[in-house]
This record gives sequence, C-alpha cells and structure tokens, in this order.
Amino acid sequence: MADQITNYQCPTCTGPLHFSSATGRLECDYCGSSFEPAEIEALYAEKTEAAQAAANEADRKRAEKKAKQQAAQAQAAEEGAWDTSAAGSDWGDDLGSMRAYNCPSCGAELICEETTAATSCPYCGNPTIVPGKLGGVLKPDYVIPFKLDKDAAVAALKKHYGRKPFLPKAFSAQNHIEEIRGIYVPFWLFDARADGDATFHGTRSHTRREGDYEVTTTEHYNIYRSGAASFERIPVDGSTKMPDDHMDSIEPFDYSEMKEFSLAYLPGYLADKYDVSAGESAERADRRCRSSMEDILRDDVHGYATVTKTGSNIRLRRGAVKYALLPVWILNTKWNGGDYLFAMNGQTGKLVGDLPVSKGKYFAAFAAILAAVAALLLFTGIGAAIGEIFAAIFD
Repeated sequence: MADQITNYQCPTCTGPLHFSSATGRLECDYCGSSFEPAEIEALYAEKTEAAQAAANEADRKRAEKKAKQQAAQAQAAEEGAWDTSAAGSDWGDDLGSMRAYNCPSCGAELICEETTAATSCPYCGNPTIVPGKLGGVLKPDYVIPFKLDKDAAVAALKKHYGRKPFLPKAFSAQNHIEEIRGIYVPFWLFDARADGDATFHGTRSHTRREGDYEVTTTEHYNIYRSGAASFERIPVDGSTKMPDDHMDSIEPFDYSEMKEFSLAYLPGYLADKYDVSAGESAERADRRCRSSMEDILRDDVHGYATVTKTGSNIRLRRGAVKYALLPVWILNTKWNGGDYLFAMNGQTGKLVGDLPVSKGKYFAAFAAILAAVAALLLFTGIGAAIGEIFAAIFD
C-alpha cells in the first residue's frame, strides 16, 4: 500500500519522521521514537479509508502494465532493442506528497519529499531554489538507501582534504564542508547477454648466449577467444549535472541492499530528476556491455609477454531496463571561476573529487624549501659564491 502514503508522521507525537542511514529506521526528532519503514507503511495503509479500492485499482493497472510489458518485450526481442517498458512507473497518489525544486543558475531539477527543506543547489551552490510541482518524471522501481550519514561524509571529506597541503582555504573551511548534501542520483539499470569473439597478437621472448653474444628470439602468436556472459543491472546515470566519470569512479554499488522504492527512504535527502531518458542512455549501456565482454575475453589470455587486441565481434541480446535511485554525497565549490565537485558513494564510502592547487601556498612552500637549502649550503661552507647566487634570486 506504499502508493497511498502521502506523508510520514510519528504515531507517538505526530512529528515528522526522517530516514536514518545509520539505523535503517524512520526516526522522530521530537520524541526520539523509531520505526521500521515497513511498520509505518502498514500503519498508514490501515488508516487509509480507500485502501482496498486503491489496491484493486493498482492490481488493474499492474495487469495492464504487465500486458504492455509483454507486448513491448516481444517487439524488443524482434528488433533487438532494449526493453524500457518496465523502467519506472506513474507516481499515482504519491505525487501530491512530492515537491520539485528548480535551480535558475545551473538548471538542475531536484525532487524531494514535501517536508524536506532545500536551501541551496548541491550542484552549483546557488542559494536560490524555486519550488514547483512535480511532473513529467517516472517513479523509480528501486532505491539503495543511504548507509553512510552526513557525519561520515564530512569525516571522509576532511580526511581527503587533509592529504592536500596546497588546497585553497575555500575548500577546507568547516562551514563550507558542512554544506555537503545527500542526493539520490537517477540511474538506469540495463540487463543484457553478450556473446562474441576477439583476436589478439601475443609475443613470447627467449634469451640465450651464443659465444660472446646474447641472442633474443621473439615468438609471435595469433590468439583467438570466444565466449558469452550475462550482465545484470549495468548502471548508467541519467543526470547531465553529475559527470559520468565521477559516477564511474565511485562504483560499484552493492545491489544486494537495493530495496523496492518507497517514499520512506526519501525524507531528509534530495533526488535528482533525470534529464537523460533510458533510450538516450542505451548507447552508453551498449558500450559498457561490449567493453566488459572484451575485457572478459582478454582476461582469458595467459602466458604471453605482450598481448594486443587486433579485432573483436561482440553481439548483444538486450534485455529489460529498470529505474533506480542510488545514494551520493556531493559538495560543489566555486574557486577562481571554476566549479569543483566532490562526490562520495553514500553506501560504500568510495570517493572522488576535483581539487585545485593554491599557487600562493605552493610558491610559499617552494620558497621556504629553497631558502632552507640555501641556508644549509652556506652553513656547510660550500662557498660564498653560491650564497651570492641565492641572495640575487631573493633580492
């Protein structure tokens, strides 16, 4: 009955509930009570007068959707295309409890539960966020809840910054680090099967001594490999605001912890509204499938000093596509006219970030080292001439 829930309030004190990534439960900030998401969903379902009627309507819609999916799957099988018919669904009555925020600066469109306060854009840092109605977007099929909370994200960011001695102060300021935001990033998950073959050129070298000479013999081989593999849930992010290389760098996500989507996981976080459709993501999914299949074939080549791929023929049998929200902590920093984005996997803690170098700190450190070397040379009595050279440099 999750589709009928429009708001989450504490059964004890009616205060708003939020999802805690540390406990995996819904918690109340006012009275301290905590509940399992399924428990709250069941409670709301019991209190909903139209629950049974809605369930019957949902069954009817599911039957219609299943029939459409089967027809689309048959058509996709004939055409060899990705089956996107099961990717996402209508929000239904949940639509009334959702809000959309639009950033006039970078154009980001963010989705959140109605109790979530959005004060700034996580992508560009713009403080002006304009609320509006949610529309034109599918409801996700799955979600991986945040496992690492904000404290863990802040600690990881501080540790990451601490290893960069030439980082500008604008990045490491405490009040700025606290602006890190939890975002559910939209992903399309592709299932496929690939089969194919590849050819490689391999070499082996042997060295022997003949009198005064050392002779090296190189043997050349033509190598052939073929095989097949199944791929499940190949991720392709559906947001142009999130750089693809950042998302690739913080993979993989543990899909064993993926849940069927529920609004219970959204309070306290933002969700990016996808602006790249499943169809538009298909080409990248194809590339990832083919590349992975080629890697599998290459990894089966052993015993050669060098191996170079000379050709490949990969055939794909494209399957179903699903829509999921995956957890990411992000922080945008503007500095010297550039945008720098830090991103951390909200489930595993794997992180990536673009960081600049402060020229002031760099040259100050360089000058200090140079001065120390000059002092050491003068102290050891290498010569007044060297001292004069250093004096001229710093004059």
